Amino acid sequence: MGCIASSEKGVDGRRKKLKKPKSWKNGEPITRAQLKRMREEFWDTAPHYGGQKEIWDALRAAAEADIGLAQAIVDSAGVIVTSEDLSTCYDERGAKYDLPKYVLSEPTNILKDN
Repeated sequence: MGCIASSEKGVDGRRKKLKKPKSWKNGEPITRAQLKRMREEFWDTAPHYGGQKEIWDALRAAAEADIGLAQAIVDSAGVIVTSEDLSTCYDERGAKYDLPKYVLSEPTNILKDN
């Protein structure tokens, strides 16, 4: 809404296509159970950061889906994606949604649960 960074279309006029998020490394190795807890905590508190609950729900569904389905989810929810990995998005009213890397992909140094 109003600024070029919030446009859902690229310079060539086409929509930005989502891409698989890049790998990342956590400060210290964590287990899948710890990662799951971090994700749950984020999604439980995300609506308190502002924006619409419906958009947060759509972003969660997209973050947990494969790339093709994620693209369909954000398109149908009217989410404006400014980063190809879904880490920064806007709704149609201009509210910003920042997603941390740990909800988008797994770290390279994840430990096996015992």
